[in-house]
Amino acid sequence: MARQVARKQASDLAASDSSLHRAMLAAQVAADCRAQDIVILEMRGLSDLFDFFVIASGASRRQLHAISEEIDRVLSEQTGARRLGIEGFTESRWILLDYGDVVVHLFDPELRGYYALEDLWGQAKRIPFTPKVSVAQKRVSSPEN
Repeated sequence: MARQVARKQASDLAASDSSLHRAMLAAQVAADCRAQDIVILEMRGLSDLFDFFVIASGASRRQLHAISEEIDRVLSEQTGARRLGIEGFTESRWILLDYGDVVVHLFDPELRGYYALEDLWGQAKRIPFTPKVSVAQKRVSSPEN
């Protein structure tokens, strides 16, 4: 019995590590697409439905579409994650991408302020996230250009 409990705990830990990896990857992709105010909230212990929220803002409908499409592509290609649902793509003021254990919220700034998910889930732990500079961004900002 103790062995089964230990295996379950190890399995849960591995699953949470992979969900954290997907959340961090989604956040990095959003940063690469020039999203603003990117936040990762750990929802474990607060919700049985998902482990992490990734919240980001985009400046336009076109940018929000691009961010959502790129997150979907990268998570699928690099982690095998399949999106379970999408909401708000047509309206493009709040796009929700549901990957089961990770939910990505992409907002225009006005709606993000209105819904204030960071405040609503204020007891959630914020996961430190510092975007890495992408190769494309390095080329644009290099002094040789």
